Amino acid sequence: MVKISSCTSIAQDILQLLPHSAVEFPTGVSAKETCKMFFYCYHTDVLKGKSVERRFRLTSRWATGFHLQFVDAFTDTILQGQSLTTSQTIISAGANRDYSFTNPSVVLTVSTDGNLEILEGKISYKVTSISSNSNTSATLLDSGNLVLRNKKSDVLWESFDYPSDTLLPGMKLGYDKRAGKTWSLVSWKSRDDPSPGAFSIEHDANGSSQIFNLQGPKMYWTSGVWNGQIFSQVPEMRLSYMYKYNASFNENESYFTYSLRYPSILSRVVLDVSGQVRKLNWHEGTHEWDLFWLQPKTQCEVYAYCGPFGTCTRDSVEFCECLPGFEPRFPEDWNLQDRSGGCVRKADLECVNESHANGERDQFLLVSNVRLPKYPVTLQARSAMECESICLNSCSCSAYAYEGECRIWGGDLVNVEQLPDGDSKGRSFYIKLAASELNKRVSSSKWKVWLIVTLAVSLTSVFVNYGIWRRFRRKGEDLLVFDFGNSSEDTSYELGETNRLWRGEKKEVDLPRFSFASASASTNNFSIENKLGEGGFGSVYKGKSQRGYEVAVKRLSKRSKQGWEELKNEAMLIAKLQHKNLVKVLGYCIERDEKILIYEYMSNKSLDFFLFDPAKRGILNWETRVRIIEGVAQGLLYLHQYSRLRVIHRDLKASNILLDKDMNPKISDFGMARIFGGNESKATKHIVGTYGYMSPEYVLRGLFSTKSDVFSFGVLLLEILSGKKITEFYHSDSLNLLGYAWDLWKNNRGQELIDPIPNEISSRHILLRYINVALLCVQENADDRPTMSDVVSMLGRENVLLSSPNEPAFSYLRGVKPHASQERPEICSLNDVTLSSMGAR
Repeated sequence: MVKISSCTSIAQDILQLLPHSAVEFPTGVSAKETCKMFFYCYHTDVLKGKSVERRFRLTSRWATGFHLQFVDAFTDTILQGQSLTTSQTIISAGANRDYSFTNPSVVLTVSTDGNLEILEGKISYKVTSISSNSNTSATLLDSGNLVLRNKKSDVLWESFDYPSDTLLPGMKLGYDKRAGKTWSLVSWKSRDDPSPGAFSIEHDANGSSQIFNLQGPKMYWTSGVWNGQIFSQVPEMRLSYMYKYNASFNENESYFTYSLRYPSILSRVVLDVSGQVRKLNWHEGTHEWDLFWLQPKTQCEVYAYCGPFGTCTRDSVEFCECLPGFEPRFPEDWNLQDRSGGCVRKADLECVNESHANGERDQFLLVSNVRLPKYPVTLQARSAMECESICLNSCSCSAYAYEGECRIWGGDLVNVEQLPDGDSKGRSFYIKLAASELNKRVSSSKWKVWLIVTLAVSLTSVFVNYGIWRRFRRKGEDLLVFDFGNSSEDTSYELGETNRLWRGEKKEVDLPRFSFASASASTNNFSIENKLGEGGFGSVYKGKSQRGYEVAVKRLSKRSKQGWEELKNEAMLIAKLQHKNLVKVLGYCIERDEKILIYEYMSNKSLDFFLFDPAKRGILNWETRVRIIEGVAQGLLYLHQYSRLRVIHRDLKASNILLDKDMNPKISDFGMARIFGGNESKATKHIVGTYGYMSPEYVLRGLFSTKSDVFSFGVLLLEILSGKKITEFYHSDSLNLLGYAWDLWKNNRGQELIDPIPNEISSRHILLRYINVALLCVQENADDRPTMSDVVSMLGRENVLLSSPNEPAFSYLRGVKPHASQERPEICSLNDVTLSSMGAR
């Protein structure tokens, strides 16, 4: 018999294995709170007419009892001797995971007619609908399977037929046509919402020996084919010293299952909310689940992540590129980092019977050191030449490879991954291209050879003129005539050895460098009429080129000690980060002691220009404010989770949210941003930021992490909802905005926080929900705050259940800033960085 700390954490998944379709629920059942079902350790089965509650018992190695506890949604285990009395909700069952019960007296029972029922007071809900004339009993087996049997021990119903997001040893994944059964997994909607989520795992209904991971109707990941021992895309299955895998594929049934070689091991496979399949084993020593393997491990393993005819490179600034001879299908989406549309041919193929006007047939180009595309067809061929001929004579063939056997690909090529040089897994294949496209590439190669010869001949002349060239380069390009239209479309700033923004780095950003004279001329010599704002690091001006392009010119102050580091940091980060909710850097200027950054121009200034001016605040209606909130959240989520460089902004505030002509938000000012890895926290002795927006662990201990940005976002969210500044005080007890919001919230007066100026409030409950999210973000303990992924989910889905927040940090401030001491980190107030919005940026 296992310890409670082990069995109960699995049992919460087991109870969700109740039926998908048999549970009946009335309308209006609450789904606002969610808790997990757990088992407690007792004895005996549940017999006909008895309830599963504290005095009735079940026998099982998983949990020798079947007791309904009411546990907070974030709790995973109940330790022996604990007593939990909080009355919260309980997950219902199976596919009806959208519903929940709030009554603490809810019990599971075997009714007098022999069926399983859920009782809520005097109301009962059917779990099973089985006709049986004999006595029935429910037993929780050592496998974790809850079984309903009749007097003859015949199985009438079992929970293993109704998986949720968890596959336990002995459960099946697939279908049985004769019995009309289908076994599939469905993820949770979020980490604390067990209702059905976006991902599901199913067996291929078309009869192939593969398991598909679907995101809605779209393929997200595939296991690869079953080779009799493992699935081809899950090589970790070869480590089978703990497990025995079995699969059956025939006309009547098709399923996969696994078992344990050592019964003492506790194991499960979980489909998590992000779509990853995780194989977990229970560790008795630490009382935690150890990750054995997960799939997909990287974005390049996600099905068609770069779309048709795209290649994925996991260690590149740009994950996706097009195969040679192809170009993005949707260039605008491609530039916005949505590469799912893939690539299309630059020149159409010609079939063998439809030759070009010049008689040229399609040809092949070698693609080397890659992971081959998915779904090849193996054909009989005695040589590479014969394999090529087969592909050439087939209009549908897109590529071929020959390594002792002939493999061809028809239609779209997906999941081509470019591997690092020297990778032993690298393979080669030949892609079919139109002759005209291949001739262009050959001509280009010839031109390169000619260019190399010409350069060699001219080398002496180059050295003679090198001094003149360097003098010219120091002046930089002319901003007044620069074509920003072409420059801004190239969102993949290259890391090169020339035109460096700064020296001493291994990899450096290649951005246009402008002359100081042209930058000055574009702003009318930095005139006061063109000034957009001023901060601690310098001033921002509106610039305009002779071509009509408008830009924002940030001139760093000569007396600013941090100006150089800020320019270096900001240019490096923004040039590598590409997202529609992040401001774009267009170039820079360094001449003598002048340091300048050139940004895209934002015609509607910054958020604080409108938000804190009673005369202008009405322009921000609730539709616009919600769009700003969601845009900022998406931008932060990209910085924290989806960009190649994981970034902590460290100075998120209203003045650093710029608005374009359509009032869409863009996060700006990355001078204090820092790159981090994973979920790490970093410490610093030099505290920079804006009081009110800085998290308590950062102000008091110099620790910053992604949760520091979450705190700042919570403050910004309260400001947007209320129209009030964080630095102002409310009422006689010196409540700041956090304390004021908390005081209203805990007294059920949250609606009083909502800004009354936009008078069209059609969805007040959504705004109250946003206040709840904001208060979760500003909790004092960083571990209690949600991640930005959770925040985006909570903002975008009304059915995601929200927990109750704890009191926020810095609720009561007396108008005195914390003083730095010798024992505390240095604190630098940057309130003066807020730009005074005199014009657009």
